[in-house]
Amino acid sequence: MNKFMQPTAADETTRTIINPLDEKSSVTFIHTLSTLLNDIPRPASDLLILCIGSDRSTGDSLGPLVGSMLKTYSIRNIIGTLSEPVHALNIEQKIASIEIDYSSPIILAIDASLGQKENIGSVEIGSGTVKPGAAVQKKLPAIGDLYITGIVNVGGYMEFMVLQSTRLNLVIRLARFISWGISQALAKVSWYRPIN
Repeated sequence: MNKFMQPTAADETTRTIINPLDEKSSVTFIHTLSTLLNDIPRPASDLLILCIGSDRSTGDSLGPLVGSMLKTYSIRNIIGTLSEPVHALNIEQKIASIEIDYSSPIILAIDASLGQKENIGSVEIGSGTVKPGAAVQKKLPAIGDLYITGIVNVGGYMEFMVLQSTRLNLVIRLARFISWGISQALAKVSWYRPIN
């Protein structure tokens, strides 16, 4: 068993939901993420940002959008962009590559999610893994040490169609909030070194 394949007990704890429209949302996001990263309980060899999703579905494109936006900042080790997405068809191959190419990285997994109506447009940050494809009943490996999910639409009914009909404006707004917040949070992480 490894951290890529099994959800951790932390999946049920240590999560913060942030509405980007709230007055102090950016401050809360940056503080929450930088604290989680600084509190990593083992030596941090490096940070890998895994942005999960497909560029063929509006709702599911949050991860690749964040990955592409992060490329404009001085951030290294980003996997999953609009041009090279990590999705249901290749995630197991990508996980195998990560295990070969990286030595015990800290994995920050980013994905879209479906949730309750009142939380649409919010961001959830926490410790533990994400379960890609769970909203559409896909059995894919859980992955991550930390996660950020953007709640792009309501869950519970016809999830595939809901993802397809999600508003692009909402997804882009969430992607901008998340990518900028990550760039700011990393500046406060003692062990992280950006690209020179």
